[in-house]
Amino acid sequence: MEMIKVGMADYKATKSPGVLITFGLGSCVGIALYDKSTKVSGLAHVMLPSSKEIKNNSNKAKFADTGIDALIDEMVKLGARKSNIVAKIAGGAQMFSFSSQNDMLRIGERNAIASKEKLKDHRIRILAEDTGGNFGRTIELNTETGELQIKTIGHGIKVV
Repeated sequence: MEMIKVGMADYKATKSPGVLITFGLGSCVGIALYDKSTKVSGLAHVMLPSSKEIKNNSNKAKFADTGIDALIDEMVKLGARKSNIVAKIAGGAQMFSFSSQNDMLRIGERNAIASKEKLKDHRIRILAEDTGGNFGRTIELNTETGELQIKTIGHGIKVV
């Protein structure tokens, strides 16, 4: 099966068969989307919650608010039906501890919240979520089954 790598601040969509993989999710969030009927899948690796908070926002894939929109558009171009798309998300860790309660430093949690809100705006159901903690994750989306494998350092491997 073809292995398609999705980099940081990137997204990719494909038809089955294939595996979409992204490495090193820390505070970033991986959004795996899957249309069971057409087996069109997509994976985004977003770094920040909102394109509206940053001046240099030309890379849509970098932000939850614009990256999810772009990924859905890409999947629809490949034949996915938006009403059939479901989601699984992972990442959003707090990799470092801070004594401050400054919201700007809680980037992982903010990424996860922004991703969930954007998926809700699109009426896309979240079937599974593995967010938070203080450890990195690597995720692989099987485009044939829609299964998401989550590998974590020190916390093992699970499939959701």
